Order: sequence, then structure tokens, then C-alpha cells
Amino acid sequence: MTDTPAQDDLARHAAKMAKKKAAREKIMATKSDQKGLIIVHTGKGKGKSSAAFGMIFRCIAHQMPCAVVQFIKGGMSTGERDLILDRFTDICQFHTMGEGFTWETQDKARDTEMAQAAWEKAKDLIRDPAIRMVLLDEINIALRYDYLDIDDVVAFLQTEKPDMTHVVLTGRNAKDALIEIADLVTEMELVKHPFRAGIKAQIGVEY
Repeated sequence: MTDTPAQDDLARHAAKMAKKKAAREKIMATKSDQKGLIIVHTGKGKGKSSAAFGMIFRCIAHQMPCAVVQFIKGGMSTGERDLILDRFTDICQFHTMGEGFTWETQDKARDTEMAQAAWEKAKDLIRDPAIRMVLLDEINIALRYDYLDIDDVVAFLQTEKPDMTHVVLTGRNAKDALIEIADLVTEMELVKHPFRAGIKAQIGVEY
């Protein structure tokens, strides 16, 4: 009995997927090393911090100690911050070190002082081998405005970060030197944003 066109299509699809599966398994067989990653989320698009917090919540779900240091955002209530402080402080440290965005504070000396304090806290957390992931939220903004020395940040990550610790750095305009040493870099591209249509930040979406 001759196969129908639909059966032929299913057979071709199954053969194609079997070939793809074999190729994937061959590639995965070569990937055996584990290491703590330097991860950068940058770009003009929305979702840099949101994606980073997604990884923090994965760590929490896997009972992996983690920590967050916020470099720019002030003490405003956000869903991620409130949830962690309410339920997960036993496994995730949360430090809001900034006092707001740079256009709000309008005080470079104060912003620099706060960014430096946040970096010192971040270094202490990263040095602790028990902490498996440290999120440095909006550190790229502090680096962009030279509140921190990029050479100092790069040197620390290269020489003092424990081998199995993941460090996630978010914010627009990531420095080239940081991108160069990172293991994983994602650039969020802005295609369309409701703010341009006069819609302000929405609870549950932006915060």
C-alpha cells in the first residue's frame, strides 16, 4: 500500500528531527565543563533586569544561595524586591544601594559615593563561595557615568570571582571591556515601547 502525501510528510519530519537530535547529542557530548559565568544584559530594550531576576528566582527554586545589589534604583517598591524581602531572605540577600536614577538625584558626588559603596558590598558577596549567583542590577549605568572604574571591575571579576560563582551585570551601554570578558552577553533590542505612546510604567510589567 502506497503512503499518502501526509504520511510521507510525517516520515520526512521524523527523519529530520532524528538527524537533528543526533547532531545535538554529539555537540552536547563535548560540553562537560562547569563554571561560574559572567553574564551581561545590555541594550536599549526592556527586560534586562527582568531576565536577570528570572535567574535569581531559578537559583532560589534550586536552593542556591544568591544575592542582589541594586546600584541605581532607589528604595521604591518592586515586585521582585518585595517578594524576596518578604519570603526569601534566608537564601537571597537583597541590597538596594542606589538612591534613584541619575536624573533624579542630580548629585554626581553623592551618586559616585553610593556606587562605590554598592561595589564594595558586591565584592564582599562575590568573594563568598557559598553564594552561587550575584546580580549587580544597573551596574552598567554606574560604569557609564564613571562612578566606578571599569578596569577595577574587570580585574576583580577576572582574579577574585570564585570559579563556580555566577555574576550577572545589567544596564544599558555595557562597556566593551566588560563584554570582552563576559561568557554570556545579551543585547535587548528596542522595537516598540508603550512609553513612546504616552503610557507610563505598568505594575506587574515594569515593577
